[in-house]
Amino acid sequence: MKVILLRPVKGLGATGQTVNVKPGFARNYLYPNGLAVPASAATAREMEHQKRLIETKIVQERKTAQADAQRLTEVSCTIKRHVAEEEKLFGSVTARDIADELNAQGFQVDHTQVALDEPIKFLGVYQVPVKLVQDVEAKVKVWVVAQ
Repeated sequence: MKVILLRPVKGLGATGQTVNVKPGFARNYLYPNGLAVPASAATAREMEHQKRLIETKIVQERKTAQADAQRLTEVSCTIKRHVAEEEKLFGSVTARDIADELNAQGFQVDHTQVALDEPIKFLGVYQVPVKLVQDVEAKVKVWVVAQ
């Protein structure tokens, strides 16, 4: 059964793609969750129109994200933590801590956008990538200092 995906589905395809799935999967999962519609000429035309609208929206979002990335590269945030021996932190600095600090400085950053591989556990200066949209990333300087 051919369906057109309304949203990306992991392991199946991206938005707007026409994919072949089993009828039960479409009927029991994709349709009820609003992830796909049956493929027909009318839905294909509608999806092409929606795709054009989405592409213009993506271009606008990318432009604003590039401006925000430029501003973010000029910003540094300082996070104070209690320190044990050998400059090791009690606890750690997580992506949520960095996002909260950036939000306090006036940026709209979600903790999921902060690409921190593992929590920071030592004092120092770190370059932390923040992924604003798919292809736009900014490096933020994070100072972890003793309290």
